[in-house]
Amino acid sequence: MEYSLLILVTPFVLFLLLGLTGHKMKHHVAGFIGTLGMGLAAVLSYVVAFQYFFVIGKTGGIFKELIPMSFEWLRFTDKLHIELGILLDPISVMMLVVITTVSLMVHLYSLGYMHGEKGFQRYYAFLSLFSFSMLGLVVATNIFQMYIFWELVGVSSYSLIGFYYQKPSAVAASKKAFIVTRFADLGFLVGILILSFYTGTFDFGALTANNAELAVTSMQGLSFMGLSIGAWAMALIFMGGAGKSAMFPLHIWLPDAMEGPTPVSALIHAATMVVAGVFLVARLFPVYLFAAPEVLTLIAYIGTFTALFAAIIAVTQTDIKRVLAFSTISQIAYMMVSLGVSGYGGHDGVGYMASMFHLFTHAFFKALLFLGAGSVIHAVHSNEMKDMGRLHKYMPVSSITFFIACLAIAGIPPFSGFFSKDEILAAALHHDKLIFFVMLFVAGLTAFYMFRLYFNIFWGKEKEYDNHHKPHESPALMTVPLIILAIFSVFTGLIPFPEFITADRMSFAAHIEWGTVAIPSIVVALTGIVIAFVLYAKGSEKPAQIAKSLGGFYAATVNKFYLDEVWMFITKSVIFKLISEPIKWFDRHVIDGAMNGLAWTTQKVSDSIKGLQSGQVQLYVWAYVVGSLVIAALVLFF
Repeated sequence: MEYSLLILVTPFVLFLLLGLTGHKMKHHVAGFIGTLGMGLAAVLSYVVAFQYFFVIGKTGGIFKELIPMSFEWLRFTDKLHIELGILLDPISVMMLVVITTVSLMVHLYSLGYMHGEKGFQRYYAFLSLFSFSMLGLVVATNIFQMYIFWELVGVSSYSLIGFYYQKPSAVAASKKAFIVTRFADLGFLVGILILSFYTGTFDFGALTANNAELAVTSMQGLSFMGLSIGAWAMALIFMGGAGKSAMFPLHIWLPDAMEGPTPVSALIHAATMVVAGVFLVARLFPVYLFAAPEVLTLIAYIGTFTALFAAIIAVTQTDIKRVLAFSTISQIAYMMVSLGVSGYGGHDGVGYMASMFHLFTHAFFKALLFLGAGSVIHAVHSNEMKDMGRLHKYMPVSSITFFIACLAIAGIPPFSGFFSKDEILAAALHHDKLIFFVMLFVAGLTAFYMFRLYFNIFWGKEKEYDNHHKPHESPALMTVPLIILAIFSVFTGLIPFPEFITADRMSFAAHIEWGTVAIPSIVVALTGIVIAFVLYAKGSEKPAQIAKSLGGFYAATVNKFYLDEVWMFITKSVIFKLISEPIKWFDRHVIDGAMNGLAWTTQKVSDSIKGLQSGQVQLYVWAYVVGSLVIAALVLFF
């Protein structure tokens, strides 16, 4: 399967081609080249998936790891070296399909959405770089190769979030995303170094083989500050994942990432960047489970809190893209919780399978939600719900596809989100009932805030639209991707996921737990939808009255519990004033002062003795005579 390399090469070549020569192309030419190239990558990904899952991937009932290509890049010792290559296993092949499919839809949609935009060619070049970075991340054969592409994803996000670089808010958002994830990635790098130091390898195969035997034995009995070395290493690695996947308290960059073009938001939230942290934990899952189970428990509780926290905030937001951003944080937290409550083999590993299943289904309905939001914004030229209402009359395709995505994320059968979300709830129920009930409540909140969004946009009170600029349905280049993603959102839940993606790569049979999980979750979701219908479908005044009655709590949720302000206080008043300022003073007055003092002393000494080499012969003769007389006197005296 060496041809799988073309899946990476294609977007990279597109990035170089469009980045270097795009300014000489017409807009539509650059867009079609980028879209066709991503189409080729998507076709190749589907071929790889078919060949892997149905032809050559399985041996003796177990899906194996295939490495179509690999070469040594750097060698540190006989044991420790870095290779670059391609690793094909169930989760990497699944991610190839997800990334290329969503990226292709974004490329196609952008032909209509970004038409006439300044920097159109640059936009497509960065889309290709983003896709290349994420594809390289998921097929990495070792953790250091993953880290390289991990940072490339960060650079790509910085470029695309700040695409409208003339807007101060876009520049601030891109810097925020870059800086916050850099802090997290420092922990990731330190964790990589600790893990590789004790295990002597970066290779995923070696790290996860035989129930992570290498990591368990090499770090057994070693501890620091009351925690095992394994726990420290894996917690720091998770710190990188928490930054990329916007887990509390490192979530603050994601809501502002909407400053980029809306199709970019779909790509970031659905198929790239935010799922990188989930994929990282899944890739190293055996190491977490067997070498640092306490960190896996920590991941479960951080995910639970983040899911609830983000869902509560999403309920009160009025910017439609911001609602979807907090929805993403909550749904990614769902995936983290599922990994945190998972075991390893068979039905014990339902959590792992469910996490990957939800990652897969979520990619399509969340991309659909963002692209649907983009269609609405394209029509009304606003992100705010107050400027929308009764748009179903003007935008039937956008309305229907958005409705399908809302049903999917709310977990209503037979839409895809129902199957993956309920597997997560089942895993939580059998592991920790507190987590289960919190996540069940979050499922109800999700249904409520998504249908609050839907009813406010497409129903509610009709706004006074300008007759010359009445909303209209988006062009076919934008609606076709919506329809395709809607089809995926309906049917991907029917895939028998436990036959393909499991923690130990062995298939098992899963079933829906109707009495304990499915029916309660459906009831909770329907309750949320009904409440949203009563409050928002006909433009009631009740939401304003409820908001007023909640007082300070409502204000806190609208302002995202003031976490941005807390981080600004920590940054400016603690880090800058208490840490950076003293370091700056020490650098200027001690380090620079010592260097400046040495330079001043050297200059003064030089000034005082420079007369000795004035170039005047008479002075040299005078010094020679005086010196000779002094020497002669000393010789005679002694």
